[in-house]
Amino acid sequence: MADETRRAPMRNATQAYAALEARFIEWVRAEDGIRAAVVIGSRARTGHPADAWAYLDLVVIAHDPEPYLARADWVDAVGRPVLTFVEPTGDGRSRERRVLFEGGLDVDFAFFPASLIEGMLTAGIPPDAADAFRRGARVLVDKDGLAARVLTAAAQLPPWSPPPLSEEEFLEVVSDFWYHAVWTAKHLRRGELWWAKSGCDGHMKGLLRRMMEWHARAMNGPSHDTWMRGRFLEEWADPRAVAGLKGAFAHYDADDLWRALAATMLFRWLAKETAVKLGFAYPAEADAAATEIVALLRTGHSEDRASEAPTG
Repeated sequence: MADETRRAPMRNATQAYAALEARFIEWVRAEDGIRAAVVIGSRARTGHPADAWAYLDLVVIAHDPEPYLARADWVDAVGRPVLTFVEPTGDGRSRERRVLFEGGLDVDFAFFPASLIEGMLTAGIPPDAADAFRRGARVLVDKDGLAARVLTAAAQLPPWSPPPLSEEEFLEVVSDFWYHAVWTAKHLRRGELWWAKSGCDGHMKGLLRRMMEWHARAMNGPSHDTWMRGRFLEEWADPRAVAGLKGAFAHYDADDLWRALAATMLFRWLAKETAVKLGFAYPAEADAAATEIVALLRTGHSEDRASEAPTG
């Protein structure tokens, strides 16, 4: 009974998205400006397939995407929208209209000009774009055969992997991390919790994620799949680092931010192991200097708190 209860939301979501897809296909077939539509992401993948919470990711190829981005009335043909907005696509090559439909169905309509796709076919599909299609793609509509050509071209490319890490890039990120450790500590001393939290749990966590990716590939080989922007991190990252993350995020509280800042410094052993594995130098002196400054700032914070405490 428990398994059946867990399966029910996924089954309902699958049916709801299927109905939405059917309405979208009907609209596209009658819309001359749209030339192709392809599902990518979890609702097209066999590995890491969609669950009950997965959204629908659509690549929409149009003669001119602008009308579909500038206005949203066409969305009514697909479903009943609760809200919609436009933002750049994840790869920065175009823009997408994101829509939350009634019932909690969320869809990304990523619009690309047909001319851009034709140019990619001529110049070569970018490796990251090919990787997105290769992970899983389902063609919904393909009026000119353009989508089929893209999928064929993507399939012919070798699996994508990030370019080899250079020592220069490695040192830039290490220096960036320790600089912002001091930056965050200074804002904590000022009592600027919002800025301190943005440093500790925003910028520094982004650098930590990059180091976790580099560490995973250094230890497991360059083809080790680290996905993108932290997707499935719990599966590909070092289990010690994943365990360390449990204490690395802070409440909106000065004492807890100091604690989380210290925990975020798990970056250190990740960076050191990566450096050893790749034969890079690790800037130990810079690490030690920044760490000492953070410790002094934290000590000052504790002394300030003690001086503010009421005396008996």
